[in-house]
Amino acid sequence: MYAMVRFYSGQGATELFKLLEDRKEEVEGLIQGVSGLVSYDIVKTEEGGMTITVCEDKVGTDESLAVALGWLKENAAHLKVNAPGVSEGTVTVHLP
Repeated sequence: MYAMVRFYSGQGATELFKLLEDRKEEVEGLIQGVSGLVSYDIVKTEEGGMTITVCEDKVGTDESLAVALGWLKENAAHLKVNAPGVSEGTVTVHLP
């Protein structure tokens, strides 16, 4: 398995996570279509938040990034959110 964490903070990040919460079903529908999806989480923080995607392989996490960036461009461009920080790597332990 492979995981990708995207961190959002700074300008527009808090508003972005409010928007993601408000449009939860739409976001879920998009992410559920990602190849090899194992799990997906949205975590709100004081600075904004993060998304955590776990897929069977890197192809899936790369696809999730493309889907997320497309959705942001189409639905959240007005928030002028800073580009996310991205960390990714091989999952060594996964608990269901």
